[in-house]
Amino acid sequence: MSAQQQSNKIPVQQVDLDATKHRVHPRFVTGFYQNIRVITMYALLAAFLILPWLRYNGRQAIWFDVPSQHYYIFGLTFLTQDFYFIAAFAIIAAFTLFMVTVYAGRVWCGYACPQTIWTHLYQYVEKWVIGDRNKRMKFDKSPMSASKVFKRTAVYAIWFVLSVITAATFVSYVAGTDSLYHSWQTVGLIPFPDWPTWVWISMFIFTFATYANAGYMREQMCVQICPYGRFQSVMFDKDTLIVSYDYERGEPRGARKKGTHPEELGDCIECTMCVQVCPTGIDIRDGLQVGCIQCAACIDACNEIMDKVGYPRGLIRYTTERQLVEKEPSRVLRPRLFAYLALLAVLCGGVIYALTDRMPLEIDIRRDRNQLSSINTQGMIENSYIVKLTNKTQEPHTYKITLAPQEGLSLELRFNDVPLEAGESFDMPVSIYGDPDVIEFGQTPVTLNVTSEDGKYKVSKQNVFTTQGQ
Repeated sequence: MSAQQQSNKIPVQQVDLDATKHRVHPRFVTGFYQNIRVITMYALLAAFLILPWLRYNGRQAIWFDVPSQHYYIFGLTFLTQDFYFIAAFAIIAAFTLFMVTVYAGRVWCGYACPQTIWTHLYQYVEKWVIGDRNKRMKFDKSPMSASKVFKRTAVYAIWFVLSVITAATFVSYVAGTDSLYHSWQTVGLIPFPDWPTWVWISMFIFTFATYANAGYMREQMCVQICPYGRFQSVMFDKDTLIVSYDYERGEPRGARKKGTHPEELGDCIECTMCVQVCPTGIDIRDGLQVGCIQCAACIDACNEIMDKVGYPRGLIRYTTERQLVEKEPSRVLRPRLFAYLALLAVLCGGVIYALTDRMPLEIDIRRDRNQLSSINTQGMIENSYIVKLTNKTQEPHTYKITLAPQEGLSLELRFNDVPLEAGESFDMPVSIYGDPDVIEFGQTPVTLNVTSEDGKYKVSKQNVFTTQGQ
């Protein structure tokens, strides 16, 4: 049979025009891939919850202090003007996701996506309170009773608590754990958080979004809303690793007695376990679908069934179109993958170089636009400037401003020393005087040096001294 004929045998996903939302109750399964998946998901969840509490140099280690426009990441301080670093990190993350998709499909969705993690957590709460898949399905169809109201209320209450914890953690990355969890006041005899309005609004938005996405929307986020599933087909090729059903081996399907293998039937015994364990409720036997998040639950479930009936594993497996349809070895190393790797290497190298070359002291010189130059009572030409100093370190420092030696020019400061706290900026007026008998008419380059008191940091900035605009 030719590859084209085999390709024609693979079913095409049928579009269901019924838009009614049917709740999916996946069966929880164990196995090689699910063990990896659960460990990965809950390790990421634990990291998300723990990271805001880590301290570095007496401050929250990861803190995006948006109100003050200071962003702290383990000893590095970024300001608004450093936004290009954030853009670079976002670009690197995007291209890393693209590269992983080209190689292994939607493994991000199945193993690390926040929507998948929280949905799995919320579904596990249902399993813990109500029971396994069959009990949950029966529970949904059962008439209203005191027991049903109690269990449903318990599920909703736990979901709400998890949503509040999630929202508080999200907000703590911005508001800071100190202000978020230590700002309390007493209303009557009841302790109440004394949060600013924007924190309350953020808490409400994140709580609602978490509850709605993980508790109600669930797989609909992956199937109907998330754009990643829509453009994955553009990134897939014949060598992309995807979860696939071996149609040639499994068809025709049919039940059979244990220990038998009728010649007229394939290896699929029509147990539907692959459908029951799917978190998005699809049937992987219908071919590649937008709803498949490649969590590999169907692989573990099918392998367990194959072990029980005595058939070889791998009826559903991670494979490629080239292996499954064309019966040829997959090409792991291919131009698209090398292109992404090269691009990522350039981007990462550029960011690392920029970070290592980045001076944690910034100086900016602005001329006084109201008066470019003037002549004082001593007959000296005066130019006024505003020098903005920014301490990008996470420690307080005292800085000194000096003028690079130049004949006929002198510097006058309002303060000899400029003490700055970690991440603090200060605008300092300075004046430079020029002897009209020495300096040339027009514009003369001048250089201001800023040095920390301990001599650890030093930067220079050039501007011009002008004798015009009188």
